[in-house]
Amino acid sequence: MKAAVFHHPDKISFDTVADPIPEKDTYLLLKVTSTAICGSDLHIYDGFFPQGKDLFMGHEFMGIVEDTGRGMSKFRKGDRIVVPFPIACGQCYFCQHHLPTACEHSNSENYGSEGDMLKGKGDPMFGYTALYGGYSGGQAEYGTKSSLAAGRVIAIDPLNYRLEKA
Repeated sequence: MKAAVFHHPDKISFDTVADPIPEKDTYLLLKVTSTAICGSDLHIYDGFFPQGKDLFMGHEFMGIVEDTGRGMSKFRKGDRIVVPFPIACGQCYFCQHHLPTACEHSNSENYGSEGDMLKGKGDPMFGYTALYGGYSGGQAEYGTKSSLAAGRVIAIDPLNYRLEKA
C-alpha cells in the first residue's frame, strides 16, 4: 500500500509500505477514504517534536471497514467510521471520568503527569510521534485500528458521552 511516511525533519515521502495486518482479534482493517493535514503535522515535519523513526502521518481520518478480527462484533465489513486522533482504553479511572486524554493505559512508555518534553505525556494519538505512543496515522491506504469501546456508530470512541455529542 501507499502511505505518507515521515522520515526526518523536512522529509516526508509517499512510499510503498507493507500492507497492515490486524494485530489482535478485536482490531479492524480500515480502508482510508479521507484524511487531512493538520497544523500539528507541521510540528513534526519542522522538527519541533522529536521523532526518531519512520511514522505514517495523519491523526484524523475516516474510512470503510474492510475486514475485522474474530473478536470484533461492534463493526462489520462496509461500515463507515470516523477515527478521532486520541486513543483511550475506555476502562481506566480517567476514561471513566470523561478525561480520555489522560488515559493511563494507552501510552504506558511515556505516560505521566510531569508533562515535560520527553516524558509525562497523556494518551497517545494516531500519527503523532513516539512520545504519544508511536501509532501509525491515517495518511495511508489502509490501517489497523482498535475498536476501543465504541458501539456500532459512525465514530470510534471509547466514551459514550462524546459519541452522544457527535
